[in-house]
Amino acid sequence: GVTGAVYSHLLQSVFGVDEVKSVSVMEGDSVTLNTDDTDIQRKDQILWRFGHNNILIAQINRKNNKSKCHDDNAAGRFRDRLQLDHQTGSLSITNTRTTDSGLYKVTSSRTETPLSTFNLTVYAHLPVPVVSRDCASSSSSSQQNCSLVCSVVNVSHVTLSWYKGNSLLSSISVSDLSISLSLPLEVEYQDKNTYSCVLNNPISNQTRHLDISQLCQTCSVQISAAAAGFLLIVAAVMIFCTCRKHKKANLVGKYDLMLIHL
Repeated sequence: GVTGAVYSHLLQSVFGVDEVKSVSVMEGDSVTLNTDDTDIQRKDQILWRFGHNNILIAQINRKNNKSKCHDDNAAGRFRDRLQLDHQTGSLSITNTRTTDSGLYKVTSSRTETPLSTFNLTVYAHLPVPVVSRDCASSSSSSQQNCSLVCSVVNVSHVTLSWYKGNSLLSSISVSDLSISLSLPLEVEYQDKNTYSCVLNNPISNQTRHLDISQLCQTCSVQISAAAAGFLLIVAAVMIFCTCRKHKKANLVGKYDLMLIHL
C-alpha cells in the first residue's frame, strides 16, 4: 500500500497545495476544519468541496454577507450536519459518519486551485475483543499448554495484538473491512503472568484481559461435559420411545378385550 508520507506527497502534487492537513475523529463526534490562513479569510468568496469529484457542499459570499450549506449535494450525506463560520470560513461537521472520510478542499471563486486541503478520517467505534479456548488446536501431547484465540468481527483500519504485561507478543493489522480477524496465543496452564488482547486504531483502543484459570480448562473436561450432555439427550429419547411403545401396547390390549366381549 501507499505510505502516509508518499500519499501526502501525491496529494500535494495533484492539488498543488503546500500541505494536506490530516484530521482524525471518532464516529459520532463533531469536527471542525479550520481555515487558519488569513489570506483565505479575506477572500470575497470561499467554496468548500468534497471528494475527488469536487462536489460543492458549502460556500460563503462576503460581498452580500451570505453563507450556504448545500445539504442535498453529495447524495444528501451531509444533510443538517454542516455548519459554516462566516468570519473565519471554517467548516464544522456534526454527528460524523465513516462515510464522511475523504478530501475537503477550500477554493475561491477566482481559482480552482485549492487554497487549503484536509484529509478527514472518521473511525468507527471499536468492539471489545473476544477471547475463547481453541480446543481444536490443542495437541494431545501438550497437556501443559492452553491454546487461545482472540477475535473481532466487522472492523477496518485496526491492529489486533496480544500483550504479556506491557510487552508485545504478536499482532495483526487490517486496512480494508474485515469480516473476521483473529490472533492465536498459547500459554501454560500454571502461567501466572498477565495477558491481554488489545484492538486499536490511531485514536482509540479496546482491551480484553485474560483469565487463564477460567478459560484454560482442559479440553477433556469440556469434551466430557459435552459427551455427558449428549448421553442425557439419548437417554431422554429412549425413555420417550419406551413410553410410547408401552402406551401403544396398552391400546392394542384394550382393543383385543373389546373384540372378545363382542
